[in-house]
Amino acid sequence: MQLNLHRLWIFMTVVECGGFSAAAQKLYLSQPSVSHQVRQLEQGLRATLIDRSGARIRLTPEGEVMLEYARRVFLLADEAVAAIRQVSGLQTGTLVAGGTTTVGTYLLPPLLAAFRDRHPGIEIGIQVGNAQQVERGLVDGEIGVAVLAGEPSAAQLVSEPILEDRLVLITHPGHKLSSHGTAEPEELAGELFLIREPGSSTRELQERALETWGLEAAGRTEIWGPETIKQAVAAGLGVSLLSEHCVEQELADGRLAAVAVAPVPQPRPIVLAHRRDRLLGPAEKAFIDMLRNVRSWPGINRLRSIS
Repeated sequence: MQLNLHRLWIFMTVVECGGFSAAAQKLYLSQPSVSHQVRQLEQGLRATLIDRSGARIRLTPEGEVMLEYARRVFLLADEAVAAIRQVSGLQTGTLVAGGTTTVGTYLLPPLLAAFRDRHPGIEIGIQVGNAQQVERGLVDGEIGVAVLAGEPSAAQLVSEPILEDRLVLITHPGHKLSSHGTAEPEELAGELFLIREPGSSTRELQERALETWGLEAAGRTEIWGPETIKQAVAAGLGVSLLSEHCVEQELADGRLAAVAVAPVPQPRPIVLAHRRDRLLGPAEKAFIDMLRNVRSWPGINRLRSIS
């Protein structure tokens, strides 16, 4: 049979949206039309791709196989467009860059602003998530290039370090330890530590620091994202370990205080990553070249050094 790519795209959208109604809204189609197109695809393949018997859709084994190949088909189509754009240079095009939460919030925006100043014809997009989400976006082809805190684990990705990042212990300004600026690990035994969600590279470093300080039994609670953690620490809910760059503004204006604890947490690499088998477009290549020339993190409201 000849595979209908339109139906294949609709099937993939249904899976990614988690249902027919959500896919219909995204595709600006009626739900019956979406259901009909997927049913036609299944009839052509003589296989059921989606199990509709429960409250939520589930892929059948055949559907799992079809989804993997669908993603590869449309990734190849994106690469074909990238290959054509290599001929036309950087006058037009799109750059979608991914970033783990801290990097995507505090590093990528000024970097992409600097890139757009050089290439105003390029449309810019940012996808931010924790490490697991960004790696999945790279593997699935939703993101061409990403900047991550820590090395990616997916075998399909290639990475190289560009900068470093270190965690610092933060408290609210009125905390008993903030006036000293330093603390021994045992002085933190009674504190509530606010830690990132599973899947975050920051979470791994937070856990490692507590283990190094002998605070494995310390109280802790999970909070999603650095911005919420900063607000919670400033309100006096607990203490936390976050990127030194993430809290730069709050430390400068006194909304948070930093406390030095020995041994100091080891720095983590900030890396750029992309699929090793992906044909990169000219915008992606130019952005990677710019990343390789970044010499320092952005300061408050500006990029300090891109050569």
